[in-house]
Amino acid sequence: MTQFKGAFVAIVTPFTDGKIDEKELIDLIEFQIAGGTHGIVPCGTTGESATMSHEEHQLVVELTIKTVNGRVPVIAGSGSNSTSETIELTRHAKEAGADGVLVITPYYNKPSQEGLFLHFKSVAEAVDIPIIMYNVPSRTGVNMLPATVARCAELANIAGIKEATGDLNQISEVIRLCPDDFIVMSGDDFTALATVAIGGKGVISVTSNVAPADMSGLMDAALAGDFAKARQFHYKLFPLIQAMFIDTNPVPAKTTLALMGKIKGANPRMPICDMSDATLAQLKKVITEYGLI
Repeated sequence: MTQFKGAFVAIVTPFTDGKIDEKELIDLIEFQIAGGTHGIVPCGTTGESATMSHEEHQLVVELTIKTVNGRVPVIAGSGSNSTSETIELTRHAKEAGADGVLVITPYYNKPSQEGLFLHFKSVAEAVDIPIIMYNVPSRTGVNMLPATVARCAELANIAGIKEATGDLNQISEVIRLCPDDFIVMSGDDFTALATVAIGGKGVISVTSNVAPADMSGLMDAALAGDFAKARQFHYKLFPLIQAMFIDTNPVPAKTTLALMGKIKGANPRMPICDMSDATLAQLKKVITEYGLI
């Protein structure tokens, strides 16, 4: 399970004329691997999984696994706000050959802590694949508390958690309560270095979409204990990390990739829309200073 460490990219899903652009997705995966990314996460929040049909979701997972071809681990997003749907998507990810799955806490329903535990227990018992739980209260309306995470960590197949609370107090408590081999990954780029410093294993990153070499360099240095070098990467990346969230994720990342010539256009799916001219000007300034365009 220790292969899940370093900088994993929460890869965007490129759309052209409303459909998944398979060639662009393949090219983005190659760009990531060439940049030293440690793993690929298709169909996460950044991949716009919420507005993909099951057929599209399965296509993206299958194409990612085929393109990666074992070069780095693939953790496929397979979460939903329905436990039965989550099990269905997780089964597909296993059959497609994913190395693990990323399973979000059910959104909108607002389950209790017991409901969260039973959700993950049901998925873990139904499908024999390493599961990375995903806690992102700002998106889901529910926070999975450290004590609940620790209960889940005792279950077979629950390998770790992507912690996107941005709260080092909570992340520390999760690490303190869970077994040593439990994988804690930052779900916020700005806490990636700090999470590794307190015992985490890496980050599932938005910024890696546009700067894979620097984000993987940051994680390589931090995991090797070279915090002076890691800090240099952190502060180099910091304005870019902030810029990736000046509008709803993944709009800034997709817009940057379009400006870099990696995809034809941002083309986010409704109800996510293109950024305003004023926000675009802010983004262009940052990515020009960074040297991406």
